[in-house]
Amino acid sequence: MQPDPRQLFGGIAFSRHNGVVAAVSGGGDSLALLLLLQEFLDSQADAPALAAVTVNHDLRAEAADEARLVAAFCASRGIAHSTMVWRGGKPMTGISAVARTARLELLAQAAHSIGAGLVFTGHTRDDQAETVTMRGERGTGLGGAGIAPASLHASGIWFVRPLLACGRAELRNYLVKQNIRWIDDPTNDDMNYERVRVRRSLTPELVTRGVAGADAVATERRLLGMRAARLIDDHVHRVVPGLYRVDPALVEDADGAAALYALRVLSAMVGGASHLPAEKASARVLAALRDGFCATLSRTVIDRRSSGVYLHRERRNLPARMCVAQDMLWDGRYRLTGGNGLHVAPFGVAARDYLPEADAILPQDLQFAAQFAEPALWRGDVCVGAALRADVETGLCLPAPWAKLLPSFDIDVAQALIRLLGGKTVLQLP
Repeated sequence: MQPDPRQLFGGIAFSRHNGVVAAVSGGGDSLALLLLLQEFLDSQADAPALAAVTVNHDLRAEAADEARLVAAFCASRGIAHSTMVWRGGKPMTGISAVARTARLELLAQAAHSIGAGLVFTGHTRDDQAETVTMRGERGTGLGGAGIAPASLHASGIWFVRPLLACGRAELRNYLVKQNIRWIDDPTNDDMNYERVRVRRSLTPELVTRGVAGADAVATERRLLGMRAARLIDDHVHRVVPGLYRVDPALVEDADGAAALYALRVLSAMVGGASHLPAEKASARVLAALRDGFCATLSRTVIDRRSSGVYLHRERRNLPARMCVAQDMLWDGRYRLTGGNGLHVAPFGVAARDYLPEADAILPQDLQFAAQFAEPALWRGDVCVGAALRADVETGLCLPAPWAKLLPSFDIDVAQALIRLLGGKTVLQLP
């Protein structure tokens, strides 16, 4: 079946953007993406400008030549093209995961440099089946939703995957009919890679089953997030920066699955974790809270008092003192901007001199514990105040655990966290 550009791209709000990027490696999937996207944009009035970006991971000698081939192809089609190179040392292990992260960062940089708010990638239904199969072998629960249709990068760039409903063979047939050749990456045949081994094992029936399973988990995950968001909106309040009060009604809520998910999300946010805490460990903590005990989860102290359940960042493993860099993510929790030569570090014991105003019933030991782990600006050994301005929005981008990448599955519960933090950002799907 011929891919239909109107079905693939018709639901995307291109009018909100001045430019879009297609990530093009030269493989069949990304070349098909580029041509389908160009065909759609050419049919639209006032369409944003299209640019192609190739990431050279600098892992194979042929990569530079392949990038030049893509550049020549784009020139023949009147499409702007640039190549981003992953420079510096490469890890000896876990190269695939690190390379994926580097690719996202480089594509986001390229998009930002030309004012593009959307990056399109060529992930297919076959990629989806491979991903959920690999995750299924590890028993990842909600990770069984697989590849999200879109993900928001920390810089505000949406990565969009419109080909998840298309099969790899379908896209290659599309290219063959147009007499277009693509580049075959030899690593796609290297059995040393888990994905290649999984790919070889999947039959068409298994691909269909895997994609259907991913769709079901994705729906479950989105609905669970919506229920958890309601609990957070109704029962959680930011008392002072870094300290959150949870009404015991959330802990006792009859929707145990949503209460557990809310606890996991809150713990990750308060602790600045990049992933949700494990479900089984979180369930044990929730049970302990119901029995009146305190606990620690994902670097978050969960302290049950008579006035409520309080959450704050634990004192251990806080960042060392460092120069404030432009748009730095501090402790996984806050985005900071330039500090005019100052350093940033936790308040530590200096917190006693900077306790914010709070209601009289709030125990002072909790105020101190929360302020202890908040970011402060330092000139030498002298604390000069909070690193975050009073308007929290300036220090807020995306909350942990989605500070770097927010899958579209989780947009509702992430929005609840932004409201909790006092932010005014409204997340909109692309």
